[in-house]
Amino acid sequence: MKEAPKILVVGPSWVGDMVMAQSLFITLKNARPDCQIEVLAPAWSLALLERMPEVDKAIAMPLSHGQFGFFDRIKLGKKLRSNHYDQAILLPNSWKSALIPFAASIPVRTGYMRECRWVLINDVRWLDKNLLTMTVQRFVALGLPKTNPLPPECPAPRIIINEEQQTQVIEKFKLTRLEKILALCPGAEYGEAKRWPVSYYAEVAKQKIAEGWQVWLFGSDKDKATAEHINNEVSGACVDFTGRTSLAEAVDLMSLVEVVVSNDSGLMHVAAALDKKLIALYGSSDPAFTPPLNNKAHIISLELECSPCFKRECPLGHTQCLTGIKPELVIDAI
Repeated sequence: MKEAPKILVVGPSWVGDMVMAQSLFITLKNARPDCQIEVLAPAWSLALLERMPEVDKAIAMPLSHGQFGFFDRIKLGKKLRSNHYDQAILLPNSWKSALIPFAASIPVRTGYMRECRWVLINDVRWLDKNLLTMTVQRFVALGLPKTNPLPPECPAPRIIINEEQQTQVIEKFKLTRLEKILALCPGAEYGEAKRWPVSYYAEVAKQKIAEGWQVWLFGSDKDKATAEHINNEVSGACVDFTGRTSLAEAVDLMSLVEVVVSNDSGLMHVAAALDKKLIALYGSSDPAFTPPLNNKAHIISLELECSPCFKRECPLGHTQCLTGIKPELVIDAI
């Protein structure tokens, strides 16, 4: 057997996509357990990648999402030449994402032919959306030979948490775990058409607190007003983590809960990868395209004629795909 291959994966820029990328990492390790996987990814994702045992090394991408930085990409690629990668796998479809592996002189550069990336990639894959209907399938297929039957088998992501990490967040936030814990994730970076009504989240929180549960609220700084609204409805009885945690801390905290209720968001995919019981709420997006990869997940989608529209804002102005999902339905699912 030839020497173990060294693979550079150019990672995606969204939390959910990075979680789904673990299915590719697992697939690569299953095929060659001795291969070395390094991931070039946004700095925020490094703590997430550290919790994926298949990743040997994570490299922080110095450029922000959307920044072209032609000469900076060439410079980084030249710097990476000394790592002597055998293959690069590009998960983003952009032209600029292919510059770094090209400049790094990586002999095999695998990716889908998008944005006329001729020459920049030389292991060209043509995306058949009818065969690869899910994002995770598209990622995994890039790690397999061209002759592999499609769609491929996709192992479920599994984020690994240890007791030391859990103890650290418990101590930092002075938490108690005497009751069952429900996590609510009311945000969605993409837009309002993916966000279940905040008043509905408040109803779920009120009911579960009345039953003796703790309710924890998760999200970024952008979700603080939403979380505050929910908490006001229950007289401050929720534990609000929005804007107070790093992504790593949010992951470790979520590992402590029993059930998660979430919009289609990055945190939904984190909950699935933590193997949590999950109620996933879909509005403008398609659960067939980016489902939670967890057999404990309960997907709620009304499948209206107008959905999925994939819009940030409801083009019809009513968002009935979400307002029609009543709190009682979610409470019953919990």
